[in-house]
Amino acid sequence: MQKIIMSPSRYVQGAGEVGKLPEHVGKFGTSALVLMSGTMMRTKAEELKASFEAAGIKFTPEKFNGECSKVEIARLQEIVKAQGCDVVVGIGGGKTLDTAKATAHYEKLPVVIAPSIASTDAPCSALSVIYTEDGVFDEYLVLPKNPEIVVMDTDIIKAAPARLFVAGMGDALATYFEAQATVVSNGTTMSGAHPTKSALALAKLCYDILIEDGLKAKLAVEAASCTPAVENVIEANTYLSGVGFESGGLAACHAIHNGLTVLPECHHMYHGEKVAFGTLVQLVMENRSMEDIEEVIDFCLSVGLPITLGELGCTEPTPEKIMAVAVAATDPAETIHNMPFDVDADTVYAAIMAADALGRLYLCD
Repeated sequence: MQKIIMSPSRYVQGAGEVGKLPEHVGKFGTSALVLMSGTMMRTKAEELKASFEAAGIKFTPEKFNGECSKVEIARLQEIVKAQGCDVVVGIGGGKTLDTAKATAHYEKLPVVIAPSIASTDAPCSALSVIYTEDGVFDEYLVLPKNPEIVVMDTDIIKAAPARLFVAGMGDALATYFEAQATVVSNGTTMSGAHPTKSALALAKLCYDILIEDGLKAKLAVEAASCTPAVENVIEANTYLSGVGFESGGLAACHAIHNGLTVLPECHHMYHGEKVAFGTLVQLVMENRSMEDIEEVIDFCLSVGLPITLGELGCTEPTPEKIMAVAVAATDPAETIHNMPFDVDADTVYAAIMAADALGRLYLCD
């Protein structure tokens, strides 16, 4: 039985690390396509241009258009070809980074990733989540390798909106539960192999850090401060969750997220916010103890993660809407089939409605 653990070649975390990007990028090429989110383009482009050119690296900045779609990836491929780029750099949020990884993959180039937020576990993974131009989940693009380097600049991350930081905790919250389910079912990970004990241990550490440091870290980020708790949660959101999900496995939590993307009223919610609700749904599907469920609900309430459909924007959860979510979540290619029991749309529909009822109970709604 084949087991594989995957991770980026190097993970760097610390204050001021984006300023050292030319040092990292220069190990792989001399002409860089630098894909940036709108915020990073406005606030960092000139500074980065000067530092790249001082290091003798051609700097080709490009603003990310907003969706990690096949259209956007194709657009960037053309720029890479036209500019003769030999390395791709992604600076921004999860979709920006996924797009940079996919572009580098199709052009057979190395990729350097520098997240501006700690809102997902996308940075470290050999995976890009592809959406349609309208923001509906399309497919997982499994890549042959992880990024060459992931650079986490805590000065930038602590200044980002706290909601994004909390969304990263929502994404990371699912890691341990999904890895557990995959281990029990002897399911497969994104590599096509089986989970490793190392990945399960990292996933458990990820969960433990969230429970211990999550609230402290949120409060510190709201004060634009980087404390030991913030450092720990950045690592949990990014590295531990990234390696944990990729080498430990995905199950229902992320499939529920993907299902929720069919509801236009949920499109304004962040990935991790929807995953957090998906985690509650998975716990209901597994008929976990109330102790386990309450620990997750209490954590979500403490940091401000959604635990009801209403909080996700679905204020009128009609049977037709929720069944559409359930059908999408149980697509034959979905990770929900890593659950250690048979799952169909009726099962998921029931679990979503029950999870929502639990959430409303704890909100006294």
